[in-house]
Amino acid sequence: MTNIALFKPPIWAFIAGLFTVLGFAPYEIFIAPIVGLAILFFLWQRSTSLKHIFLLGFSFGLGLYGFGIYWIYISLHEFGGMPWWFAGFSTFCLCAFMALFPALVGYLSKRIGNVLWAAPLLWGVSDWIRGWIFTGFPWLTLGYSQVPNSPLVGFMPIIGAYGVSTIVALLSALLVLLLSQQSEKVLRLKVAAAVGIITVAGQLLTYVEWTSPFGQPLKVALLQGNVSQSIKWSPEVANSTIAQYLQMVEQSDAKLIVLPETALPVIAQQLDKQVIQRITQHAQQQQGDVLVGLVQYDAENQSYFNSAISFGSAPVQAYSKSHLVPFGEFIPLKAVFGWIYRDWLNIPLSDLSRGENHTPMQLAGQQVAVNICYEDVFGEEIIRPLPAATLLVNMSNDAWYGKSFAAVQHMQFSQARAIETGRMMLRATNTGATAIIDQHGKVRAHAPHDTQITLSGEVQGYQGSTPYIWWGNWLFIVLSFSAIAFVLWRKTK
Repeated sequence: MTNIALFKPPIWAFIAGLFTVLGFAPYEIFIAPIVGLAILFFLWQRSTSLKHIFLLGFSFGLGLYGFGIYWIYISLHEFGGMPWWFAGFSTFCLCAFMALFPALVGYLSKRIGNVLWAAPLLWGVSDWIRGWIFTGFPWLTLGYSQVPNSPLVGFMPIIGAYGVSTIVALLSALLVLLLSQQSEKVLRLKVAAAVGIITVAGQLLTYVEWTSPFGQPLKVALLQGNVSQSIKWSPEVANSTIAQYLQMVEQSDAKLIVLPETALPVIAQQLDKQVIQRITQHAQQQQGDVLVGLVQYDAENQSYFNSAISFGSAPVQAYSKSHLVPFGEFIPLKAVFGWIYRDWLNIPLSDLSRGENHTPMQLAGQQVAVNICYEDVFGEEIIRPLPAATLLVNMSNDAWYGKSFAAVQHMQFSQARAIETGRMMLRATNTGATAIIDQHGKVRAHAPHDTQITLSGEVQGYQGSTPYIWWGNWLFIVLSFSAIAFVLWRKTK
């Protein structure tokens, strides 16, 4: 019986981690992470062993990330060609690494002395650290679970996704206090009032219009080619893919037409001039522009770039992806890890170079800030071309993850960027999620996945600044570390 009792709390923590995933797309049950984290905090509060607290946090993390990013296995095995056992092991290692963050939050919270006060602060900081350490992988940052329907998204244009992570964790801690049998009636009333104030304040902030319309509404077309990842880079289908997209472009009457990331499977310098001419002529007829995903080659530096290039009424412009995916688009410590690509993986264009241009493109009468692939997971990077930019565009290819929910999770993060910046976000993807998102993070149009389709709609540019555009993550950082310093100071008194 003793052994069974010993293992019950870690199992409950693991289940709480699984339950927390329900806050993210495609489920979007925003209350789930608050409840899931409250279970973890309750278990932490009851435990007196630092080792056991670390285990509880690690178990929670394995549940959260094991369920939440299982699709990494699909990209490595089904499309990367990695043996199933090695792909499974690699996915587990990534999940285990990420699980260390909640484990350390629990450990440090107990060392500080008061889990319910310290853990919410440390949780937000841990999400932020995970967003930049080793180039960053902020997937399943807790704040995203509140997008788009929770009252807490009202705080997002001020303190960003990481700040909302802290508020979610704070509500979880308050829930534990509210339900605790040891809490006095007066304390429960104060806690209930705090929960109410936070919720109402967030809801009221959702009614604030931080930005204002710029220019006239614009007709757009987002092209979803639905080209299978297994044949996308095959020379035998390159011409048919180019012909397919060319036909989709010429059939659209939109002023701004956007193709997905690396939609045309050729080097930009090798693209048939007749194709370029036809795309340009069609865009000029519509008095607009076409934004095309291509790989560029810099012969002087012998470098390849994942780029977006415009053709049409405006002069040709280009943006090259700046935040590359480690192991997917560049090889960190190539001398150490190069053998994985040589012997186990078959990922094209896995050694790209970083772009440096963050100037908005002038397209179809709007200032368009382009981001490629999972760059839109990094709020602090999306605001670089703001407030000059009036419209956000994400060009992506989530076909790497099959029919998993990775694509809709990715769209949820794009929705967060729209809320933080007060700008509409257009998403053009290969297989989904292709969507038009308004400045409040609501999906106004969403193309069916795994289908060749053109998603057309009308969008509005916006100007002005949210507080997050001005401060980025700095307000969250200053407030978080000041609060942690205050908690530590109170402990020493």
